[in-house]
Amino acid sequence: MGKDLIIVESPAKVKTIKKFLGRNYMVHASVGHVRDLPTKDLGVDEAKDFKPKYQVIQGKQKVVNALRDAAASADNVYLAPDPDREGEAIAWHVAELIRKENQNISRIQFNEITARAVREALENPRPLNENLFDAQQARRVLDRLVGYKLSPLLWKKVKRGISAGRVQSVALRLIVDREAERHAFTAEEYWTLRVELSGATPPPFRAELHKVDGKKPVVGDAETASAIEATVKDSNTQFTVEKVEEKKRLRHPQPPFITSTLQQLASQRLGYSAKRTMSIAQRLYEGVELGEQGTVALITYMRTDSVRIADEAQQAALALIGDMYGKEYLPEKPRFYKTKSAAQDAHEAIRPVDVSLTPDMVHNLLPREQHSLYKLIWQRFVASQMASAEFHDTAVTVAAANTQWRAKGERMLFPGFLAVSPQKGTETEELPKLEEGQLVSLTNFEKEQKFTQPPPRYTEASLVRELEEKGIGRPSTYASIISTLIDRDYTSLEDKHFIPTDLGRVVCEKLSMHFVTLMDVGFTAQMEDALDKVAEGEQNWVDLLKDFVKDFDPTLEKASSEMEAVKQGLTTEVICSECGKPMIIKFGKAGTFLACSGYPDCKNTTNFTRDEDGNIQIVERPQEEPEKAGTCPECGKDLIVKKARTGSRFIACSGYPDCKHTEPFSTGVKCPRCETGMLVEKSSKRGKIFYSCNQYPKCDFALWDWPVDEPCPQCDSKVLTIKTTKARGKHIACPEKSCRYTRSLGGDNESSDDSEE
Repeated sequence: MGKDLIIVESPAKVKTIKKFLGRNYMVHASVGHVRDLPTKDLGVDEAKDFKPKYQVIQGKQKVVNALRDAAASADNVYLAPDPDREGEAIAWHVAELIRKENQNISRIQFNEITARAVREALENPRPLNENLFDAQQARRVLDRLVGYKLSPLLWKKVKRGISAGRVQSVALRLIVDREAERHAFTAEEYWTLRVELSGATPPPFRAELHKVDGKKPVVGDAETASAIEATVKDSNTQFTVEKVEEKKRLRHPQPPFITSTLQQLASQRLGYSAKRTMSIAQRLYEGVELGEQGTVALITYMRTDSVRIADEAQQAALALIGDMYGKEYLPEKPRFYKTKSAAQDAHEAIRPVDVSLTPDMVHNLLPREQHSLYKLIWQRFVASQMASAEFHDTAVTVAAANTQWRAKGERMLFPGFLAVSPQKGTETEELPKLEEGQLVSLTNFEKEQKFTQPPPRYTEASLVRELEEKGIGRPSTYASIISTLIDRDYTSLEDKHFIPTDLGRVVCEKLSMHFVTLMDVGFTAQMEDALDKVAEGEQNWVDLLKDFVKDFDPTLEKASSEMEAVKQGLTTEVICSECGKPMIIKFGKAGTFLACSGYPDCKNTTNFTRDEDGNIQIVERPQEEPEKAGTCPECGKDLIVKKARTGSRFIACSGYPDCKHTEPFSTGVKCPRCETGMLVEKSSKRGKIFYSCNQYPKCDFALWDWPVDEPCPQCDSKVLTIKTTKARGKHIACPEKSCRYTRSLGGDNESSDDSEE
């Protein structure tokens, strides 16, 4: 009897699976995709029903040969890539490449990498799902048609080397439209009014203006605010408790994580990008080293939009809750959450593989970022199966002359799920005992001028939420959508908010003007629904593509002749300081800059940024003596500190242009993540300084504040930072969002805030 072969995607899985399978199995990895469309031509034969011209990916021939050799010596081949469309496509391509060596090919899949799950999968093999593969193939061909045909047009009209994507372009539109809303926004003045009142028993309490003359108050200026103040401060005015409402309220736990909610909360709580979250989750899913236990998979598959969980996982959670917290923390009946109708329910929500393995048990066995994400997933899952939190709510209405004031109080009666997952804002101030008709006295009057705020820029969390709500993309694509927009320099991410660059605005404007259907959010969502129907066998993928190109090809042809070119630059109202002609925005290799429209007669250029209103702000060139930074290793002349066009410092030889030696401006602090690189000064396209690992893209660690080579005394962070705030000025702070450690630059006044978020 020979051996059976299991082919997975990742080498990390090989180690995990080999640990609990016997000698009768070989386990190999495809290391991701093995075939794809060619990189140098369209690779799709539109005349033959969009037949793709697949080829082995460059550098993968050695992997393919190893898979073929293993298949030739195996009795049976089990294809076990990830349980989604992308995994089905990988399995399909592997099958096509090894079919000559072995005909006994089956597909297996598992939602968690455990001995039980893998053995169950081996006991229930199935044929490859052609519908799932067709759905992935349709998406790949669709994106290739758009990208390969649209990008050359943008090269010709806007800037060489840029590109467009079917889904990414619509996501860009959301960001650009939000910025336009902000610039068009006109702030309006309003005033908030509060009173502090005291009753017969302490404590005093605060109430906000609720009604004036029985209507919702509109306090738009100081005069109105002062008039109300004068009315209630009048000696004849009495404050009378008009109404007291008391009731019990239940607060229910949220369902376990799906991909989008995990990305959102990891961004809000931990400050992780969507890409970083998925990378960490991938490692937790594939297996990590846990000391004497060896390689252990900690979470279920992390690309999912289903909130369903397995019965045995639920029972394990209920048993743990009863043991750890007590029977009163169990719900009256097990909780089940409803998955959205459009979701793919092929596998479970994201949960711990073994809920009894608590975050505390693995705290010293995992790197900090893996432990933080595992803790987030574990808490969310356990909380989802617990009893509701109970609160006692009190709402009091106080009348004074022609005004009414409202005070709300909240008292927790029973923490329920909050015992495992504390959250901000779970309590408000408790009100004193009050009765209707009771008189209370005014002890203080507060009025504050405010202005309405424009809609906020998207963060990674809010953008993922928007993409999900509008049906743009799928859970597996959110991280790549965001990364692509940043990598293409269509948007920058500053202070965790997306700001479209000038290049991004121009690309969005051109595409929105000439490709109305392609850039329509509703159309993109409909296309996702159509791809889902292909996966379900309800739609033919070739017909889907034929319908698409019917509109796309004529639109592309029309845009090629009608789209106005901006390669020469965008006109501005800024005047050249040297010749008086208008300056134009140019798109260079290092980003955007201002250049004189009188070129080549005038070669004046300058850097610029934009303020909150989108107005151009010229970055003045400093005139001070250059700072020396040592001796050039190539020519022996002085090295000097220079500034890049976007504002960050770098080291360059003073002998330029004869010697072109340059190096990054180092902070002298080793990268805390990879521990091989150094943190160096960089700047975003909009001039925001940050500090990142010089091993990028191998390591993408970055900080907004100057790093200090010192570990945090309260968490696992290997560095601290010098932070500046209005309240404290310059001070030392931990860069980890979940840790509130701070101290003065002098080393005293150490403080922290251990409250949960």
